[in-house]
Amino acid sequence: MRSRLALLACALFVFSLMVLPVGRFSAPSNSASSRAGSLAETAHMQIARASHSSTLLPDGKILIAGGFGGSGTESNPYRSTEIYDPRTGNFQPAANMTIGRSGHTATLLKNGKLLIAGGWTGRYNVRRSAELYDPSTGGFTPTGDMVIERAGSIAALLPDGRVLVAGGEDRSENALASAEIYDPATGKFARTGDMTEPRGQATATALRNGNVLIVGGGSGHYPSQNVYRSAEVYDPATGKFTATGQMTVGRHKHAAVLLANGKVLIVGGSDNRDWHGEYSSAEIYDPATGKFSVTGTMGAARFKLPYAAVLLNNGTVLVAGGSFAEVYDETKGSFSKVEGNLGAARFFASATVLPDGKTLITGGYAESGGGLPSTTGAWIYKP
Repeated sequence: MRSRLALLACALFVFSLMVLPVGRFSAPSNSASSRAGSLAETAHMQIARASHSSTLLPDGKILIAGGFGGSGTESNPYRSTEIYDPRTGNFQPAANMTIGRSGHTATLLKNGKLLIAGGWTGRYNVRRSAELYDPSTGGFTPTGDMVIERAGSIAALLPDGRVLVAGGEDRSENALASAEIYDPATGKFARTGDMTEPRGQATATALRNGNVLIVGGGSGHYPSQNVYRSAEVYDPATGKFTATGQMTVGRHKHAAVLLANGKVLIVGGSDNRDWHGEYSSAEIYDPATGKFSVTGTMGAARFKLPYAAVLLNNGTVLVAGGSFAEVYDETKGSFSKVEGNLGAARFFASATVLPDGKTLITGGYAESGGGLPSTTGAWIYKP
């Protein structure tokens, strides 16, 4: 009797294999992480960096500029730069900037040159100076100084090719409400209207209508600093900032990404407790209504990631600040964890989308052995 049952079970199993769709028994590939892509280490940078800039150049290479060696070494920011070539997968030393910088802005101009402005040049030393990197010569040359010294400021390319630079902090770490415009035609900066609030560690996002959305940030000194829920919009036609809707929570050291549908995703950041007030929450700003609304929650709380979140070619958003990366899908309003990790939580790392749709993630500092050292590490994200 048992042998007959065994033969019957075997026959049913074989029949099931015959009628099941092809591929039913292939290796599982439908986990959330596999759908979100994968992360793998690539060749290291020449120098360990955090709070550096990472910019895609017109020829498809990436310029890594400035930064510092980790928390506690801010008084010695780097002049050095290096180039990542996606064809070779390697970093090579490039020309030095005119001065060392961290927490500077880097804006690719319509003429193909790169404007680098401000930043810390020492622990309590902030400069007005700006310079241009010319990919055709591979060198840096000074351009006009900013009207006001600032570091940790925000910048956005305007539709007419000029650049808005706003907020940040002065050498006494006082937040600034002032803003100015760089004109590539003259190589000079000029004052424009002030923001409604002084903001350090805010974000600036160029909207589809030509305006610029400024979100969050703070003023004052820890532990008594003010971290804002407020946001405002800069109109290049009038040169004025106007208050818009408020976020659900106050954030600074967060990230903001323009989505394919014209809305803006705001992720992470922290409240006035800084290291003890990180957020895993995210929200969406709708320019049509001027309002923010809550969206999905990240898998980890993250802050100090203003340049570590990017829009991918498929319309999703990669968030790379932290020990692992995750991808936000606006159509679902949710985050999915990426396979692989960054080895440790990375603060003030940078992410830049490559021409082939992959993303290069570089540097950042991490809590390790009681210190906060930067890393030479670099990773490639594959969607």
